[in-house]
Amino acid sequence: MTIKKAYYYLFYKLYKFSEAAPSRWLSDWKATFALLVLEIWVLLSFMVYYKVFTKKDLIPDNRLTIVGLTVVVILSLIKYFVFEHRDRWKECVGEFSSWPAKKNKTGTLIVWFIVLLIIANLIFSFYLMSQVNWKQYR
Repeated sequence: MTIKKAYYYLFYKLYKFSEAAPSRWLSDWKATFALLVLEIWVLLSFMVYYKVFTKKDLIPDNRLTIVGLTVVVILSLIKYFVFEHRDRWKECVGEFSSWPAKKNKTGTLIVWFIVLLIIANLIFSFYLMSQVNWKQYR
């Protein structure tokens, strides 16, 4: 499976999870938002790792808000054009819905493992950051 197809499958599983919720309203947008949040968490954990291991900020404090908002806007635009523009998400859902049940079950386990890995990675990066004596580096 290519990275692109795996990314679409992750969206598909998040979409299906949103569809299973009590409110099915805007499930495609909820899945897109969940994907955006996961990507931000991955980027945030890498920024924290960089800070922990180099003892330097990747982005200076006075620029953090501007850079952060820029990254969020760029990622949101990418998501919009990949999934929402001209309802491309429907093709994605249609393709993966036709997969055999066993293959989809295996995919579900892999997707939830990846989501849990991303969450655990973020928590671990914050744990590492809490272990550093920052007064020593100021």
